Amino acid sequence: MGTEHLSKMRTKEIFKQFGDHISKGQIRYLSAGHLDILEKNRRDTKFSDATTGKTYFDGFSSAGSFNTGRRNTRVVEALCDALNEYDMGTPLLLSRSKIEFARKLVDLAPGDLNKVVFTGSGADSIEAAIKLAKGATGREEIISMDKAYHGHSGFSLSAGGKDYYKELFQPLMPGFHLAPFGDLEAIRQLASMKTAAILIEPIQGEGGIHVGTSEYLQGLRQLCDNLGIVLIFDEIQTGFGRTGRIWFSEYSGVVPDVMALAKSIGGGVYPNGAIVYRDIPELTEFVNENPFFHTSSGGGSNIGCRVSSEVIDELVEKQLWKKAEKMGKRLKNGLTEIMLQHPESIIEVRGKGLMIGIEYRHEFMGMLMADSLSKSHIFAAYSGNAPQVMRFMLPLTVTEEEIDDFLTKFRKAMTIQGYYLFILLPLIKIPIFRKWMNDPKNLIPISAFLRKFGF
Repeated sequence: MGTEHLSKMRTKEIFKQFGDHISKGQIRYLSAGHLDILEKNRRDTKFSDATTGKTYFDGFSSAGSFNTGRRNTRVVEALCDALNEYDMGTPLLLSRSKIEFARKLVDLAPGDLNKVVFTGSGADSIEAAIKLAKGATGREEIISMDKAYHGHSGFSLSAGGKDYYKELFQPLMPGFHLAPFGDLEAIRQLASMKTAAILIEPIQGEGGIHVGTSEYLQGLRQLCDNLGIVLIFDEIQTGFGRTGRIWFSEYSGVVPDVMALAKSIGGGVYPNGAIVYRDIPELTEFVNENPFFHTSSGGGSNIGCRVSSEVIDELVEKQLWKKAEKMGKRLKNGLTEIMLQHPESIIEVRGKGLMIGIEYRHEFMGMLMADSLSKSHIFAAYSGNAPQVMRFMLPLTVTEEEIDDFLTKFRKAMTIQGYYLFILLPLIKIPIFRKWMNDPKNLIPISAFLRKFGF
């Protein structure tokens, strides 16, 4: 797009073409929250609007894809070097880049997770993990959590914890059961010798930044050991330093049998994914006997593995998880102070490291806050499975000065939201109006309509 700003006419033309050829509904959804932005000048923790030139904090990081920063110079150079030497490669053939990445990954992995299967995305990693568990145990049932999000395909969609994503595609895969997150007793009631795996995000992302306690995760480990169940951790969002540890599992000391990875593994420049699993007979023998039980044309590509190797080097050499812990505490403390000043709006601030959620009192407040944040030059997204929760996942490269600037902008957004609430809070005391307002099918078109009048 060069250094010049796009004209409003050109921007309108781009959005029309997107609507004509991709999705008008997506534009309506983004417009409702002032998130209809064309990204430009993507660098580290920020990007700018190609039309207005305004600079935004990237408070979302594409659900944690930009842990090493947007267009990290070292990672981009690794991509360029890989393009000079490789193409994607043939999925089933060996290569130096695959071996190098696999070695670095298992060296970084917790405990005795030292076997790798390459995948192409987060959902693909979940597919591979579930297939490995079902194939190795010969069992049919999977337990996952209410409000969980694991992807939109096959097994991953069936494991999801929100009907909204699943209801159009029934019947889904059989044998999947949901339990409340954090309720160990409910899982004990569901688990049996028919259970192949328990699948969990140790911190729920889309579900609203709910943090699994050490006691809960240790209880799951013991239950799985007792019944021969495969314990799968989805660390697609929590991994690679996001929570203040390289892996969230380090807080509890629990080593899962299988760990699913993606997103930041590609450095935000080339998609890649993997599962790592324990070298125990049940799992290793199954893979040795069925080496092609899961393959991917894009996962484990020569280019992707070269990039992912550099991502690991950048993470380790700069110890970005330590920075995430320090900056996360600074951000969380600042947000907690703001919460105490706005009890009419905010219920709780929670999370670990730079994976933080702010829960508002009503579902409709999530979309209003996305709008208010955008007007304050913060790009952020509310949780898909918990719309009342705004989640912040800044790149791990963020500085103290940037955290303080971010908090200043957040305070401004709270002031903007206050104008909305001055009108809405009296109205939502009426039950039928509150129910109507909390339905996204109503809120999205209203918000998009108001945008046309400059709101």
